Amino acid sequence: MQWVRTTALVAGAGLLAGGAEAQTKQQVTGPVATYWMSAQTQTGFGAMGGGGGGPSMGAMMGAMMGGGGSNVSKTLNLQLGTSRTPTGEPTAEHLPPAALRAGQSLPLVTPRRTPEKPEAYHLPENYKPKGKMLIYWGCGEHAKAGQPIVIDFAKVAAGQMPPGLAALSAQFGTSMKPPSPSRNTTYGEWPNEKTRTSVPGAGSLVGDHLIRGTYTPEIKFALAAQQDFLGPLNLTKNLVNASGSGQIAWNAVSNAEGYLATAVGASSDETVVMWSSSEVQASGFAMPDYLNSADIQRLVASKALMAPTTTTCTIPVEFTKAAPQAMVQLAAYGGETNISYPPRPSDPKVAWNIDWTLKVRYKSLTGGMLGMEMPGMGGDDDGDARRGDAQGGQQGKSPFGVPGVGGAILKGLGGRLPGL
Repeated sequence: MQWVRTTALVAGAGLLAGGAEAQTKQQVTGPVATYWMSAQTQTGFGAMGGGGGGPSMGAMMGAMMGGGGSNVSKTLNLQLGTSRTPTGEPTAEHLPPAALRAGQSLPLVTPRRTPEKPEAYHLPENYKPKGKMLIYWGCGEHAKAGQPIVIDFAKVAAGQMPPGLAALSAQFGTSMKPPSPSRNTTYGEWPNEKTRTSVPGAGSLVGDHLIRGTYTPEIKFALAAQQDFLGPLNLTKNLVNASGSGQIAWNAVSNAEGYLATAVGASSDETVVMWSSSEVQASGFAMPDYLNSADIQRLVASKALMAPTTTTCTIPVEFTKAAPQAMVQLAAYGGETNISYPPRPSDPKVAWNIDWTLKVRYKSLTGGMLGMEMPGMGGDDDGDARRGDAQGGQQGKSPFGVPGVGGAILKGLGGRLPGL
């Protein structure tokens, strides 16, 4: 019976240890307020909207005809959520450092809640979807075995799922849930319908910040240089090799923790063609807008993201042949800054009553037509074109003889950008 007593003693010790742990477990309350700042740097097509998100049509067409490809813009989205209910109209504002160059006050407006009316959508009678989607992945001269995954829309509608489709829907990163009207008692955001002041390319987050309002505790913090917007991401090489494969290269962005390249194009037979630099059989297009550092490290280790030391990628010839005209986008992910106030007490017996938490998340984007030089991309236009020719590439050359990338879009993609 010795083993019975030993087991009982071990079990008893475990209960005592568990009880001691429960007694020393720190009590945590809050936070009362949660504040998120989403900071994005954009060059290429993405920078043509003047800091307000996507590019404007006029700016895009200007770039297609040969102008304005080297702009830098910055997008900042602010979201404040709290558990408090104001006595009157909810008001809040963010007082940024002068270095942001976006004004002395950014009003955080609470959107008016209106009943959502579901949109009625009816497919035409006897509708049969047409077309296909081809999906490639991985950097290299040639696509690896098992590519592409072919999604025939008519077959999918009939219940015939292609092999590999499940892997494409795999979740890349942790689901991020910023403040929102549905998750918080009171919510405010910027930009909003009242003010859409843009952040200029030279704007900076470095300095002292203050958030105050009728429904939030005062939030004061300072951001250092390493917590600023990511630097501009630029394609230093964007050409089609003599073999037909695509070749892109870019500058290393300080504080970037991982990169992802994607491309999308279309053929004339209603086929959409997609590619991502992920070495994992999963769709890089499912990557969340932002990633935390833990997810970035995991995705770099699995080669779903390119390492921060990587600055070049070859796009397989199978993709470029299937989509002679394609849009390419490159993203640099920069992790997060997280601050809580007050700081956590070191003594577990002292309760941690959190007033507020702050999350700043970062990314930098660039993009353009694959094989089409953007002015200012890597030096003078003629010099870049010469470098492309010297390497056996076709940089800066429209396959239809139409100046700029406008011809590639209008003729190669039928006037549309699939998937964008």
